Order: sequence, then structure tokens, then C-alpha cells
Amino acid sequence: MNMTSQIEKAIEFRQRHRVGVLVLPNAWDVASARIFEEAGFPAIATTSAGIAFSLGYPDGQRISREEMIARIGRIVRAVKVPVTADIEWGYGSTAEDVARTTRELIEAGAVGMNLEDATGRADQPLLTLERAVEKIKAARETAAQMRVPIVVNARTDLYLLPGGNPDADFQEAVRRLVAFRDAGADCVFAPGLKDADTIGRLVKSVQCPLNILAVPGTPPIAELEKLGVARVSVGSGFMRATLGLLRRAAEELKSAGTYSAIADGVPYAEVNKLLGG
Repeated sequence: MNMTSQIEKAIEFRQRHRVGVLVLPNAWDVASARIFEEAGFPAIATTSAGIAFSLGYPDGQRISREEMIARIGRIVRAVKVPVTADIEWGYGSTAEDVARTTRELIEAGAVGMNLEDATGRADQPLLTLERAVEKIKAARETAAQMRVPIVVNARTDLYLLPGGNPDADFQEAVRRLVAFRDAGADCVFAPGLKDADTIGRLVKSVQCPLNILAVPGTPPIAELEKLGVARVSVGSGFMRATLGLLRRAAEELKSAGTYSAIADGVPYAEVNKLLGG
């Protein structure tokens, strides 16, 4: 990608977090990205889980950095809109690892990145706040060195952990997300949070753009916008919904020998045209 174009897309993408709510579908391959672009979305995110699943890996940073960046690059090259990429927890345990991942992500043409505070360890599921902040600063510094104002969306997985205490979790979420903001994050992300009142309180507490993950039970987009949410994404939801359709079609074919489940598929000619332009 032309560097000037990439910088302009990054600036455009950042500005979209400041007006209304930015709704981002998450692509896992070129075909899904092109469908989202054709539907009129002004930007596209990638789903790390969806990409991993499509390449035969479970979620949780089991896919290599090289394979993830390669797929992200293919998606970026296939669309004209800005693309922000999910890079899990940076493909390494150190700030240097995150710096390398950020550099390769920018070289692939992305203009935004998700960086989470998960560890993948059962005994300590979240990074220490100090280490999480170090990683965000490394991403920010690398982007500054490359002169691409990449949009950093810093995520805490606190609300994805089992159990918990609502009051204590809220205070810890605020502590982490404010620290992420102060470390240079442009947007902060709290997947797993669905309660409207808590979302509204979090928006007021973090004082920066907040990303919410849309799942069954999440308030509708219009309500999230009224609460002050700046960004809504679907994660691997659309990819898994596609797998659900595939499972139903397979079961129908095997059990009934019929094909009604594929009746609403995108016609062959349209897919060919979509990917040939």
C-alpha cells in the first residue's frame, strides 16, 4: 500500500471514533471482507479467532504471527476501506515482540490494531497492568517511528473471565482501561460486558472511545450509541454463524438428502464478480 494512502486511511479511521458509533464487521478472509465492503461499511476489522479457525487452529494465539499477518495483508489488499486487525496479545510476551508485530502489521497495510491483556495462562489469565501498558507503549512508539498513526484499540479480557464481582470488576476495568488510554491507546475495549447501565458508567469513567463486542444479549446499536459507545464489533460471531449454517446444510444433506439450507447462498456469478474486480 502507498504510505500516503495508508496514513490518510489511519487518520480517517481515527476520526470515525469521534462521531456517532462506528460499527465494524469482522472479516476472516478476502470473501467476507469484500462482502462487508460491498454492504457499505466504512471500515473493516479482522477477527483473530475467525482467521485462526479458518486455517485450522483453535483460538488463543496458537496461529503463528507469520500466518496471521499474511492473512491480514491479503484482506487489506482486497478492499479499499481502512482495515484494523486483531493481533491477540501481540505474538510474544515482551514489548519487543509487540513492536515487531506492530511493524509487520503496518507493513501489511493495516491502519488499526487490537491488543489484549490476556495471557493464555489459567493461573494468571491477565497480564500485570505494568506489562500490558509496556506493550501498548511499544505499539505506539513503533507506529510513531514508522510515521503511520495506527489506531490502537486496547482490550481487557476481564469481563470474559468466569465468576467475578460486579463492583470489583468494574473498578478493575476502569483502572486498566484508563491506564491503557494514558499509555497511548486511541480506543479501549471491554468484550463480555453487556449490561447497559454498566456500559454507560464505563463510557463516562474512561473518558475516551469505548468499544463493545456485539453478542446475543448486547443492547442494540441505537441504544449503545445513546450510551456513548464509540465502536461496536462482532468478533468471530459472523464467522461462527457461517459455520452454523454450514453445519445445518451438512446435516440436512446427510439426513434428508435435500439442499434447502443453501437456497439463500450468494449466487456463483456474484461471488465471481465480487472477487474478480
